[in-house]
Amino acid sequence: MTALRQNDTTSPETGNAVVPGRGGALDLLRFLAAVLIVLYHFGQDSPTPLEALHPVFGRGFLATDFFLILSGYVLGRAYGGQVLSGRIGPARFLGKRIQRLWPAQVIVLACLALVLLVSGLAGLSTHHPENYTPQAFAMQLVFAQAWGIPGGGGWNQQSWSLSALVVCYGAFPLLWAWISRMKSSVAMLALGMLAVVGGDLICVALLGRPIYDLPFQLGLLRAMPLFLLGLCIAKVVEQNKPSLIVAPLLGWLAAATLVLLQVAGRFDLASIVAIAAVVLSCGRTPVARPSRLIEEGARLSFALFITHALTGMLWFGALQALYARFDVPTGVQWALWAGSIPAAMAMAVAFHHWVDMPVQAWLARRLARPQPAAA
Repeated sequence: MTALRQNDTTSPETGNAVVPGRGGALDLLRFLAAVLIVLYHFGQDSPTPLEALHPVFGRGFLATDFFLILSGYVLGRAYGGQVLSGRIGPARFLGKRIQRLWPAQVIVLACLALVLLVSGLAGLSTHHPENYTPQAFAMQLVFAQAWGIPGGGGWNQQSWSLSALVVCYGAFPLLWAWISRMKSSVAMLALGMLAVVGGDLICVALLGRPIYDLPFQLGLLRAMPLFLLGLCIAKVVEQNKPSLIVAPLLGWLAAATLVLLQVAGRFDLASIVAIAAVVLSCGRTPVARPSRLIEEGARLSFALFITHALTGMLWFGALQALYARFDVPTGVQWALWAGSIPAAMAMAVAFHHWVDMPVQAWLARRLARPQPAAA
């Protein structure tokens, strides 16, 4: 599969900065979108592919749109002031983002390679062995798979979004300074939507495909307009717009529209507008009663995103070996497939608490800037 529509996810990673509204609707949506991404990918390995049951299961790429917009929004809210004041420079900002993403990617790629090696030594066939080439491994190791170079698929393929977001992070200080010169919230939102619609028209004209259906190696073209839209939404919220009366109404209307669009058919650009409106509404609406459970779910979303390819390799590889030896009834196959979702959750919890966070804490200690001595 070569199109983003078929292999589409994006990273739920938005960093560790404190963002207004934690434990509320945006965090809940972030976790639910991560679950939908897993369902979207794992649905291709169900006894009957889920997309064949209903086309809506083939639209998991909309979760990509949500996360790309959300990445821009959260970074704008968390780091925009620091960037404008000069408290954090472009190089340091990009370094912090890479520090957050790269260790998890390296660890998961190493685990995938280890599973592949052990399976080969044991004489077991790996699930989709054609997906594991040395070139793709090297490209994903340095986050180069979404920069226009073919051959970076397979392995932890959904990390194409991390590859694209690294470039977005590098451009963030410049983009935020540019947007901050604008005064009109309407103009900001128009700029964000123009970037998405204009990017779509250009992709159709030059590449023959809409922006959300590009080959994954062109993921940067997909990510940048949506990331910019998220930045524009963050700046509008920073201006305390829309009003606290309008914002919740906008959110419910946008959510209902998004659901109706999925029932009616495939209307991708309209769905992106609805998703952007939901992010704007939830970002503007204060969280009256923050939920620790929801906040924890949001924190787990990155681990769920980054590890579910490993879970899928182990789970569906084992099922493939089982089905090769035994005649398993269809009902049992569906039950075994359904177990992949809680398995992915368990992997995410273990990775987050026992791998990712300890590694991040260790790196923070090693890379901490020395404090000047007191006079």
